[in-house]
Amino acid sequence: MSDIIYTKVDEAPELASASFLPIIQKFAATAGVSVGTKDISLAGRILASFPEHLSAAQRQSDDLAELGRLVKTADANVIKLPNISASVPQLVAAVKELQSQGFALPDYPEAPQTDADKLVRAKYDGIKGSAVNPVLREGNSDRRAAKAVKSFAQNNPHRMGDWAADSKTHVSAMSGGDFFSNETSATLAKDSTAKIVLTTGAGETILKEDIAYTAGTVVDATFMSAAALQAFLTDEIEKTKADGTLFSLHMKATMMKVSDPIIFGHAVKAFLAPVFEKHGDAMRDLGVNPNSGLGDLLARVNDNAAIMKDIEACMASRPPLYMVDSDKGITNLHVSSDVIIDASMPALIRAGGKGWGPDGRESDANCVIPDNSYAPVYDETIKFFKENGKLNPATAGTVQNVGLMAQKAEEYGSHPTTFEIAEAGTVKMILDDGTVLHSHTVEAGDIWRSASARKAPIEDWVNLAIDRQKAEGCRAIFWLDAARAHDAELVAYVKPILEAKGVADKFEIMAPREATRASLETITKGDNTIAITGNVLRDYLTDLFPILELATSAKMLSIVKLMNGGGLFETGAGGSAPKHVQQLLKENHLRWDSLGEFCALGESLIFLADIKGNEKARVLGQAVDAATQAILDNGRSPSRKVGEPDNRDSHYWFARYWAEALAAQTDNAKLAAHFAPIAEALSGNEDKILSELADVQGPNVDLGGYYRTDAAKTAAVMRPSETLNAIIG
Repeated sequence: MSDIIYTKVDEAPELASASFLPIIQKFAATAGVSVGTKDISLAGRILASFPEHLSAAQRQSDDLAELGRLVKTADANVIKLPNISASVPQLVAAVKELQSQGFALPDYPEAPQTDADKLVRAKYDGIKGSAVNPVLREGNSDRRAAKAVKSFAQNNPHRMGDWAADSKTHVSAMSGGDFFSNETSATLAKDSTAKIVLTTGAGETILKEDIAYTAGTVVDATFMSAAALQAFLTDEIEKTKADGTLFSLHMKATMMKVSDPIIFGHAVKAFLAPVFEKHGDAMRDLGVNPNSGLGDLLARVNDNAAIMKDIEACMASRPPLYMVDSDKGITNLHVSSDVIIDASMPALIRAGGKGWGPDGRESDANCVIPDNSYAPVYDETIKFFKENGKLNPATAGTVQNVGLMAQKAEEYGSHPTTFEIAEAGTVKMILDDGTVLHSHTVEAGDIWRSASARKAPIEDWVNLAIDRQKAEGCRAIFWLDAARAHDAELVAYVKPILEAKGVADKFEIMAPREATRASLETITKGDNTIAITGNVLRDYLTDLFPILELATSAKMLSIVKLMNGGGLFETGAGGSAPKHVQQLLKENHLRWDSLGEFCALGESLIFLADIKGNEKARVLGQAVDAATQAILDNGRSPSRKVGEPDNRDSHYWFARYWAEALAAQTDNAKLAAHFAPIAEALSGNEDKILSELADVQGPNVDLGGYYRTDAAKTAAVMRPSETLNAIIG
């Protein structure tokens, strides 16, 4: 196994790797550090799941499973780039592409009937959504802006949209019948196995059995009423029209891969309710599934003039939709994975509460977030900025995050304990000793789900928070609502640990709404705070605050101290990656910023030095930090516009600054002597290299695929400077 594993992923981060990874491997080798790769891309995971359908030459090892074993060891040192958390449309598109490339994969069974189809569907379902992160995150999350990144953002503040006190933009969430209001939670006193049972008038159906829990595990269960959801959506559509705002639905259909696509489908059906009422049978015969989105629906009914006419009439009578791409007519409801709450809500807030409408203009929006669990975070943020005006990045402090996520903690919807209820009855979670842990009366179409958090990860999370607060010396808040069932169980863990460590006076415990306002007040004053949160909030907040503070979440330092001693270094969020790929294909300009990769690399090398006593690796890591600072200080990050420096230019500058820092350091004379001529070659050939990089921009390019690109074509696009390649090798 290599000393450092650099993950092979998807879209813009993977394209950037084609340029950056050869530089890393060249430099790391001088310290005797090997940097290998493991494929956790969507395409790679699909191929690894169906070896029986592939030739021997086409078969791919299950790298995710291998990494899952590695992260449970003290030797783990993994740099994880953002990967696709696939929605069904993305999964289907990837399968079709792979089939076109000669891989005889089975189609994704939309409605499996045979046992063979059900087996295929089960394999594909295991790939959907946030399938990677729960496997690799064997530790809790420590995310914060690197000092160099925060300093640069303050010295070079990004543009923020102005907030008007009378802005109509607001958040709408269900007041009852949702996951929040129906939640029950319990902490297990002993090791147990459980089954989930649906009891109806027709008898008993086991939804899931042999679920193993250890003593001390917090186990939750809840459900969302389909009837309450439909009533809520219908009401909000009418309210949005009356207000003259955009209807915008904000979900997490990738991470919440079971529940949120269903909720998304309800929104599609509610928006086109008259059409479904009139043409429901015909649309069903055409294979329409509202969960797949408006885009898929329109493609299936396009040849039916009567349905299309009624859709057009219905759309004309509805409020305008928040748009993904106004020019192409792609709406908020086209594809469930196009509008992801943790990226879409911060972007709208940063823009002063404005979203793009179908007329190509910015408008106020009704931000519809059905479940009320975390909607208050965005609601309070919007209220705060209406009252106080936009945040000033030049003077703002920072919100760090310590997130509970180890061992699949709180993975709502990302595991097989979420169900769409087929028939009215009672869902019970029953322990092996007969104890009924949870019980809910449900109707057909309701969405029932359960999640859990084990004792060891919870205790590790609290201790990590204590360590971070001691290191930072700033305000620290546990975002826990004592009135919420799950949070109350966590509070019962948190308080005794804080008291036992004698640090209870250094921490506050607040419900998410109150914690949001407190954090915004703190950073507005220029001070810092640590948000200590559960898994879902970790995901949301590490986009919300970085996008407000830094303009992007891709530049965050994200360290996962693995519970068995290894290290996982994440490089930021990939929500904008698809748009970057589109621009590259069209204009051969990649605006992806690899700053997150730079930060992770430095941490990984220094961690390696600490664990294995490799002092050369420490020198390399310290030089990475110097190079990262130089990238920022000299404005060498990628531009958004074609014809200006892009991702490949930034990699040239990083390699040069890294080499110059290594040549200048005095801790290791051999490394200094080795890198001096490399630094000189990179500096002396500056004009030639930059010219070779600039000359390729403009024309469209062919990568040989989207989900699985051709390696040679990708290398040709991403490493176009022969001069730089000759120096790097």
